Amino acid sequence: MTHAAKAREVIGIEIAALQQLKKRVGSEFDCAVEMLLSAVRGGKKIVATGVGKSGHIAEKTAATLTSTGAPCVYLNCLNAVHGDLGIVSEGDAVLIFSYSGETDEIVRMLPAIARPNVSIISLTGHPRSTIATNSSIHINVNVKREACPLNLAPTASTTAMLATGDALAMVLLEARGFRKEDFAKNHPGGSIGKNLLLRVGEVMRSKEKVAVVQEKESVMHALKAISDARAGAAIVINKNGKLAGIFTQGDFARFYQDDLSVGSKCVGQLMTRRPITVRVDKLAVEVLNIFEKHHIDDLIVIDQKGHPVGVVDAQDLAKYRLV
Repeated sequence: MTHAAKAREVIGIEIAALQQLKKRVGSEFDCAVEMLLSAVRGGKKIVATGVGKSGHIAEKTAATLTSTGAPCVYLNCLNAVHGDLGIVSEGDAVLIFSYSGETDEIVRMLPAIARPNVSIISLTGHPRSTIATNSSIHINVNVKREACPLNLAPTASTTAMLATGDALAMVLLEARGFRKEDFAKNHPGGSIGKNLLLRVGEVMRSKEKVAVVQEKESVMHALKAISDARAGAAIVINKNGKLAGIFTQGDFARFYQDDLSVGSKCVGQLMTRRPITVRVDKLAVEVLNIFEKHHIDDLIVIDQKGHPVGVVDAQDLAKYRLV
């Protein structure tokens, strides 16, 4: 067997483990999320712990939870019984990662964390193990075999734990109503965070760079303005300079099918009145929701007084990593 073939076999074993895990997810997962939600909403924290490879998964899960707004700390089991257990407080939720469910360091500290109002959620591969039976909720991450050819090195089992930790974090995120802008606030130093904190005014094409036409001007004039601006639409204003509507290349194509003389008509006759708009001071990520909800590609930006100041073109959002 070639190395590539062996690699495919390893990946296949891990995929099979995840498929089995997916089928087992049930009410115990609902209960676990509610416990985590209760801790976070109560101003408490989540504590994740584990030993060895399971400890690495616990650390990663703690980092994911914290980055998505659910305060979580990692408790090193080796130091727990030497003072670090003081990190666990009433109202906290404890996530224990131990495939065997019999990890000595964790079993020894169980009596100390089994306090009133402390929820213990364990992820093990053995529902009848000491850790599983002494938990508030147990999530079974059992796998038929490891991807290791010796069936010894934690591989498929840690993948199952990792996926479960991610699932808990993402379901909790959604239950809490966590948004993109919330994620950005927790990642101000990263490019994603910086881009998610952008305002509409920073991603729009300013009024000087878009097509702006009077409602009494012809459709042909509007099309030339759109072409010169290399845009997909024109802002239509009235004689007072206020927003009257929007006229797009798509509008022209639809009207042209029924009327070949449409080019000579006033753009005000064919424009879309009361177009969808967005305020210049809003977060740019809100534009994505508007585009998706209304199935449009061009969005007029207005100032606080309702005057048009620019356009957001859907094609521009990719360079800001907003799509």
